[in-house]
This record gives sequence, C-alpha cells and structure tokens, in this order.
Amino acid sequence: MKKWARLLYQPALPLYEGKRVTSSTEHIDISKKAAVEGMVLLKNEGSLLPLGAKKPIVLLGKASIEYVKGGGGSGDVSCAYVRSLYDGLKFRGVEIFEPLTDFYKKETEEQYKKGYIPGMTKEPSVPEDLLSVATGFSDTAVVVINRYSGEGWDRCDIECNNEFDPWPAKPNLSKLTKELFTKSDFYLSLDEKEMIETALKSFKNTVIVLNTCGVTDCRFIRDDERIGAALYMGHAGMEGGLAAADILLGIETPSGRLSDTFAGELSDYPSTEGFHESFDYVDYTDDIYVGYRYFETIPGAKEKVVYPFGYGLSYTSFESKVLKVNENEDGFDITVRVTNTGKYKGKETVAVYVSAPEGKLGKAKRVLADFEKTDELLPGESCVLFLNVTKYSFASYDDLGKVCEASYVLEKGRYGFYLGANVRTAEKIDLEFELKEDKVLKKLSHRLVPSELKKRLLCDGSYEELPLGEHKDINDCLFKRMEPGTEEALAPEVRAVGRHIFFNRLKEGARPLSDVAEGKMTLDEFTSQLSDDELLFLLGGQPNTGVGNVFGFGNMPEYGIPNAQTADGPAGVRIDKETGIVTTAFPCATVIANTWNKKIAHDIGFAGGEELKENNLCLWLTPAVNIHRNPMCGRNFEYYSEDPLLTGKLAGALVRGIQENNVGASVKHFACNNKETNRKHSDSRVSERALREIYLKAFEMIVKEADPYTIMSSYNAINGVRASENKELLTALLREEWGFEGLVTTDWWSRTEHYKEILAGNDLKMATGFPDRVKKAYELGAIGRDDLYVCAKRVLKTLLKF
Repeated sequence: MKKWARLLYQPALPLYEGKRVTSSTEHIDISKKAAVEGMVLLKNEGSLLPLGAKKPIVLLGKASIEYVKGGGGSGDVSCAYVRSLYDGLKFRGVEIFEPLTDFYKKETEEQYKKGYIPGMTKEPSVPEDLLSVATGFSDTAVVVINRYSGEGWDRCDIECNNEFDPWPAKPNLSKLTKELFTKSDFYLSLDEKEMIETALKSFKNTVIVLNTCGVTDCRFIRDDERIGAALYMGHAGMEGGLAAADILLGIETPSGRLSDTFAGELSDYPSTEGFHESFDYVDYTDDIYVGYRYFETIPGAKEKVVYPFGYGLSYTSFESKVLKVNENEDGFDITVRVTNTGKYKGKETVAVYVSAPEGKLGKAKRVLADFEKTDELLPGESCVLFLNVTKYSFASYDDLGKVCEASYVLEKGRYGFYLGANVRTAEKIDLEFELKEDKVLKKLSHRLVPSELKKRLLCDGSYEELPLGEHKDINDCLFKRMEPGTEEALAPEVRAVGRHIFFNRLKEGARPLSDVAEGKMTLDEFTSQLSDDELLFLLGGQPNTGVGNVFGFGNMPEYGIPNAQTADGPAGVRIDKETGIVTTAFPCATVIANTWNKKIAHDIGFAGGEELKENNLCLWLTPAVNIHRNPMCGRNFEYYSEDPLLTGKLAGALVRGIQENNVGASVKHFACNNKETNRKHSDSRVSERALREIYLKAFEMIVKEADPYTIMSSYNAINGVRASENKELLTALLREEWGFEGLVTTDWWSRTEHYKEILAGNDLKMATGFPDRVKKAYELGAIGRDDLYVCAKRVLKTLLKF
C-alpha cells in the first residue's frame, strides 16, 4: 500500500488480507486474559473459592447485572457487547436464581428513566418474598457492588462551575453522589450495608465482588468473619463478567496484585486534607510519601492499612528462591527461581524492593525497584525470572542542597533488598550494598521550583518549611485572554479549496512531503518552503475525517501533507457508535496495573495499535500515567498506580506495543493532573523532589525506554505556570534533559494561550489552533518565524513516522 494511503483515501480495508482485526475474537481474548490477571483475590477463608460450576448461586446487588466495564469521558469505548457477572456465570452454565435478576433489571431500568446512570444507581432493597425463596435455592450468595467514575469530576459531591460551558446537559455526578452516599462513594452506602447484612444473615456462604474503579473502604471485608471470600474485579473491560466468573468457578486461578494501598478512611491518606482546600490550587504537602511510601514509613500509618500495596491471594502457593546476584556499574541483576508448590495452576509476581538509609534527605522505608511475572505454572513446575535493579531506581533527588544540590544522590550507609510482591511481606535477601560516602549519580539543574508551597512531609511525620518566592499569575498574557470556557468544544476551521486541476492538488512550485519520506529532499528543505502562515497552520488541530471524532493534524494537500486522525480511549480505540464500528474494550489502566504483567500491557498496546491503524487512525491518546495520589481523583481508573515504577514499566510496554504498528501513542497528562475539579485552572504546587521521584518519573521512564511519538501536556498549572506554557517542563526537562525528540500536544480545549505554548515547546494545539491570536503576538514581537518553524518541523517529523 502506498505511503499514507489510509490517511489520504480512507479505504475501509482489513489490516491483514481477508480479515478485520478490530473487535476480533483474538483481541477480545486479550481483553479477557488481562481482566483475569488484573483481578485481585482479597479474601478466601476456608478455601470457600473456587465454587465449582455445579453449585447454584444467588446473585445479590444490582451490580450483578449492571456491570461497569470502565470509566466515562474520553476513557469510554463503544464495543459490541459487555458481559456482566450474571452473563459470565450463565455462559459457564451456572444455575442462577433468576427472579432476583429480573427484579434488578426492572429496578435499574426504572432508575435510568429518572436520570441515573450505570454505576450510580440506588441499591434496591430485596423484597422479603424473593429473599425467602432465594434462601431455599442456594446456601451461597455472591454480592456485587459497583462504582462509576468519570472525567471532569472527582469522587465526591463537590463541584466547581466557574466558567461558560457549551456542552449539552448531562447527569450531574456530584449531585448524584450526594444523593446516593452519606459521605462519598469511597464508603458503602446505607443501602449497600443493608444488602450485605441481609446476605450474611440469610446465607451460609457470602462472597463479595467489587466492580469498583479504584480504592474503596474494604474494612467490612477484612473484619467480618461471616464474609468468606472477596474478589476485587475492577473495571475490567467488555469481558470482565466472564473473567470474574472463571475465577469464582476455578477455571482460572487469580494472580492479580494491588497496585494501590487500600486504607480504611479517606482521611488516612495525607493528601485528602488539602484535596479540596481551594479550587485554585493543590498543595502537595505529602511530598514523596504517596501510597505505600507513606503508609510503610510514617509512624502510626501502618495500622491504617486494610490491604497493602502488592497484596493478592491465589488458589495455589509458590516458593521463590534467589539463585544468583550480580552487581554491575549501574545496579544489580537478580536471578530468581519460582516454583508452584500448590495444587492449582497459576502465575506469580516477583518484585524487588529497596530500603535506603534515612540519611539527611529522609527516605521511604521501601521502594519498588523491579518486578516480573511468571507464565502459567502447573503444580510442581518451576521457571526462572531475571530482575534488574538500577541504582537510579532507588536514588533520591536533593532539591535543597543537603547533600548535593539539584542532584540524584545515594547517601552513605547500608541498602537492604527485599523479595516479594507484597511490600509488607517481602523478605530480606542475602544482598547488601553499602556506601562509605555519599555518591552523586546525576548532577542536574533546578527545574519547576515551587514558590508558594509552604511545607512538606518528612519521613518522621513532621514537616519542614520550604523557601517561598513570588506569586506567579497563571493567566499572564500580552493581551486580553479569551473568556474562560469560550474555547471549549470549538471545532477546527474547514479551509476552502479553490478550483484546481483535480489530479494535481500541489501548490505551484511546491514539493510534496512524500519527497522527504523517499529521501529526495531533507525535512529542513521541505519546511523552509512554507510561509509563516503555513507554518502556523500546522500548529493547530484539523477537522475530522473518516471515523475520526477527536480531530487530526497536518492537512495541507497543497504540500502533500495528510490529515492524521487521533483517537481517544485509554481502554480501547474510541470510535463513535454512529459510524457502525465497534472496537475492543480492554480493562482500565488500574486493572492492567494489577496484572503486574508487562507482556499483557504490550499485547493490549499492540492489539489497540492494530485497531487504530485498521480504521485509518494514527495517534491513540493513551497511556495516561498520572499517579494515584488520592482515591478521590475522578480519573484514577485511567491511571495505573500510586507507584511510578510500576506505572512506567507497564505503560512503557503498552507504548512499545502500539508503536510496533507504525502508529503513535500519546503519553498523558504531563504532568500533575491528579485532581479533576477545576482542572483547567488549578495550580499543582509540588516540590522538585516529589516531581522528579514521583510525578514525572513514569514519563521519564517511558521517554527513555519506549520513545513515544507524542506527549500530551496537562490542563493544570505546575508551580504557577500552566503545563502547556511551561518551557522548563517541555523544553529544558523533557527535551534537553531526557532527550525526547517527538511531538508535544495540548490536551483538548485547554485554557492556555497558543503563542505561549509555541514558545514553551508545545508544538500542537488541540482540538484547534488560534492563529489570529498568535499573529497578534507575532506583531508585538513576542514570537517569530524560528519559533513556528521548530514546532512545525516536529509536526511534520511525526507525520513521517506513520
């Protein structure tokens, strides 16, 4: 096929001869496999599970039929079908108490008519007559609880409506939350508590299944001895119900591990206190002590944990033994043999945590340094895993000059190494690394220094004061900014094309971009022939073509430049239903993280890249790698974990899989987009150390290890400067320090100024550019041709990769 044939002509051709791969059986199987491996067995007293296919079951809870496959907003996916737990059990031939299922179907349909949405409905009370019959049908109840989450909203009843909003009216999730939950959806509702108590009093065996989007209060599972088993299902994609059924029935052995720490109260997370202190800013006073780094380190925090990071049960058992350790210049190579010592087939995760001396900087008690997962092992079978722990992975960044200013350092003392997936039960291995003197690994420069963050947490639970600077106005501009919200939902202008010879659309004297692809001219020679206006045109989003629905870039037929379309959907390639095309809905990122399986992440990326390419799309707006700083964040389902290394390794594998198809990934949201409320105007105030060790680390890993085609800047400001206008972030750090050579795009319809973005190194403004405003800055001497040229060249360089 000719270069860019799919972009130029939009042929509806299968990717491979004779067969479409989009939503194919093979891709759906990948989705289901990921769902199985991403589900976490939280409890299994007396080996209640697996149940076996011949045992009749009573399903309690509207979530048994109201399955939530993933979150809302850009993370949603249109797929051919969705299988609930009820559907999955029926598919496996399990006898279900149908009258109760019919009751839930009727009840939820009535609520939908009143404006409720799946995952945000009231739990109906089970009629006594139905319950009475159900207890005679089976002695086992499976209670299913669900949660919904979505873009532009955090999991609470707080909302911020401070600007113009052109979007059609939709359900108010904050108001629904207030109506359905006494405190927040982190906790059980009163109706859910009543349902669970009913199950416990009425049935001999009770199993809990959580179809939830992230961390919730699970003390009721841990503490109530009457609950025999519990499975954290998550938002597991289109085949999540079948995957959960297979685990409950013993067809599959659970192997998922928690990618977050589950505590009992929202207030147990140090970030909760200031999460909604202001709509205008968030103070990251918890610093590097996020997730298990907080709970395993800070005095008194350990006792608040219900299920620790890396926790997960299995139907079988494993033994891990270190075979060999080799030290090299950069770190340590550790060889481990894993043996299935139980009675079921299964997979095991092996991780290495490092404990560093507290030193002058203070450290987390343990930090994840590497991990691997076995293939499926039969009882008695063994395999060997190879782990690599770099010294950089457990180095600390010194932002105040206590050891060496603006440097990654290893402080003197002994470093311990621990083997095991569960951060709390990982066992010390026979490897000690000792430094007699402090060692500087990397000497860098200060970047993104906070000026208004007053204090930060230390490892002993106290706080240290930070130096303050001048307030920065995130809305600073040479001229009057647009009224906030008037940028929202604007589509790109469609250019008029005058009469021309139909078989030659090239501008007179112009040479096409294909000449660069074929080596007939350099990219600089091509770019130099463009006028200032033409360069500027390339720096804004372009109209939709084909099945594209979130706009493209390029689109200059007079120079043979194609219009490359983008696609939303971190859990699958999102194409509007009205096109008649459905795609594969994969598990959400948090479930992928719970697999701890790099191969699965890669396979999802490759399959999604195939679907992208087959539908003539070029750039998949995934992965989203922001850190789970707080359970309330409404987009945590799109993000992987509280840990940056787990995030970076898995998302990096996904990126590599996508781009093996010669289509692009867009790693987002760069950076510190850890809250949805007022996300387009909120300032994330965070220390340099926390930025480098926690919030930027996954991006850095992916840039260096996976070479993504694009990075998407975030809506929010970072330390007083909006991310897409931040030259220190996008040029000094991303490009000059990390070596990124790709394209930077804004998030869609940001509240930022286009000329400032170009100056910062943000190449492409989506979904549309504002050339009139850039020209105004041009006339004022604030921006010049060279600035336009650099960004336009990066746009063209990206197009050449497709």
